[in-house]
Amino acid sequence: MRLTRPMLVPAAAAAVLALSGCGSGGDGETAVPETATGSLEHLAAEARCDPDLQTDADTIRQALCGKGDGKYVLVTFATDRGQREWINTAKDYGGHYLVGRKWVAVGHQDVVAALRGRLGGTLEEGARHGGGSHPAGHGGHGGHGG
Repeated sequence: MRLTRPMLVPAAAAAVLALSGCGSGGDGETAVPETATGSLEHLAAEARCDPDLQTDADTIRQALCGKGDGKYVLVTFATDRGQREWINTAKDYGGHYLVGRKWVAVGHQDVVAALRGRLGGTLEEGARHGGGSHPAGHGGHGGHGG
């Protein structure tokens, strides 16, 4: 019995850490779902957004979602390359980006972080600039896709 009791303490501690979301892989954040894919309309439905379509071209589709402080822009791309070129150019203006395969959501940091819980994806941040701030959603980025 002396040999098993010392083994119980580390096992119990590991179980407590695992159940409380601490330890390896647990940082207290909500689990992120697998990254969503699909059309702008499908992604908008997953995000619980009624999209206000702003751009509907062969290479890029862009819609406004949300209202007030919860406003963001949802953009889909025909190609991975077109998406990366758009992101690289848009990031020069700052902002917060939730990036999936052939789609991007742009908005305030807390908005895109919340969207990540519905759409998955990777959070990226644009260049930081001193001084003023940019409007939510960076509506002027619509022409980056060509």
